[in-house]
Amino acid sequence: MLVVEAKLKNGTSEQYQRLNEAIKTAQFVRNKCVRYWMDNKGTTRNDLQKLCAVLAKDSTTPWVNKLNSQARQSSADRAWAAIARFYLNCHDSSIKKKGFPKFKKYSRSVEYKITGYKLSDDRKQITFTDGFKAGTFDLWCSQKTLVYYSSQQMRRLRVVRRADGYYCQFLIDYERQEKHEFTGSVVGIDLGLNVFYTDSKGNTVENPRFLKKTVRRLRKAQRKLSKRFKKAQKQSNNYHKQRQKVAKLHLKVSRQRKDRAIKDALALVQSHDLVVYEALKVSNLVKNHKLAKSISDASWYQFTQWLNYFAKIHKITCIAVPPQFTTIDCSVCGAKVYKTLSTRTHLCPHCKTVLARDFNAAINILKKGLKYLGEYLNGTVGHTGTDPNDWGESGLWIFNRDVEDLSRLVEPVIPRSDSGKIPRHSNA
Repeated sequence: MLVVEAKLKNGTSEQYQRLNEAIKTAQFVRNKCVRYWMDNKGTTRNDLQKLCAVLAKDSTTPWVNKLNSQARQSSADRAWAAIARFYLNCHDSSIKKKGFPKFKKYSRSVEYKITGYKLSDDRKQITFTDGFKAGTFDLWCSQKTLVYYSSQQMRRLRVVRRADGYYCQFLIDYERQEKHEFTGSVVGIDLGLNVFYTDSKGNTVENPRFLKKTVRRLRKAQRKLSKRFKKAQKQSNNYHKQRQKVAKLHLKVSRQRKDRAIKDALALVQSHDLVVYEALKVSNLVKNHKLAKSISDASWYQFTQWLNYFAKIHKITCIAVPPQFTTIDCSVCGAKVYKTLSTRTHLCPHCKTVLARDFNAAINILKKGLKYLGEYLNGTVGHTGTDPNDWGESGLWIFNRDVEDLSRLVEPVIPRSDSGKIPRHSNA
């Protein structure tokens, strides 16, 4: 699946207000479904779908009937997704916070399926045809234009409200594949704050610190917003204008982080056949209030998500290893050298090795990844010395047992293992 985003332009203020009403109606249907599930034991997904039709026929809620029927069903699906996730978390003892479904207060999107809108033949305009009658908007797309895809490929449409306007996200049935030239290059990366990451070859990528660069403008804009706030009164138009300015600054930082994460992840995948990184638990790391802002600004999680995505479409191996002892262990002799957070140099008293702290950790991360890969290859799944078909659905096959020569890795896929040898990994 591929998501193509286009901005809705050249609409009047009344048209955008009608889109906003559709978003609020979708939020109302979703909250009604959650309330129905709370009040009725044994509610199923089919019951929530039936509730949508009941709400549309209810004379006390006539605005619900204006929303497209499939958009109402999508809102019910959202409610059921939260309920199903709660049920799943209840059966997992390792998850402490079960995530009980909550009522949405500030929804920003409404989702259509294949009805409720109509695209022009040149895919440059869209007309919303449901009861709200938002009318026609121009589509501005910075990615591939929609003319390359047929209407049968477009599965869903989501209208999203952001600080700088309204956007359409098209979910397109398209399988993306990229050609990758295998060279046998392997790398391990250590994520950090001084530099964004250090690889096992000693190369570093700087930490852009987008929030830190914008913090002065943000503080000034937020001070103005605070001064215009009136307690227990209706807020003025100037307050809402300033609120939009603050939101746009945050949106810009978010887009900068995403753009940088995509570029760094793609460059890493294109130049290597095996990438190993540490599986950091960012939600736990941000509990350190002295480093929480810097950790969030680095956006490690978003980077690893894009790394896994590009590894999949380029068909290379990407492994996440546990971060324990990667900094402490000596990459040469394996001795444990304990360090404080301020110690940036690894100095081993046993073998006299002197390395940068992050460089030493990156080498250990690569060694861990190769170890897990070797354990999997030498395991009980098939016979690696006979026939590649013995691996069955895994598709993992190395003709040469030398792990340094990964250029012969064909369709490297490491499936989930019940034995727990590979705690976290991705398909590639």
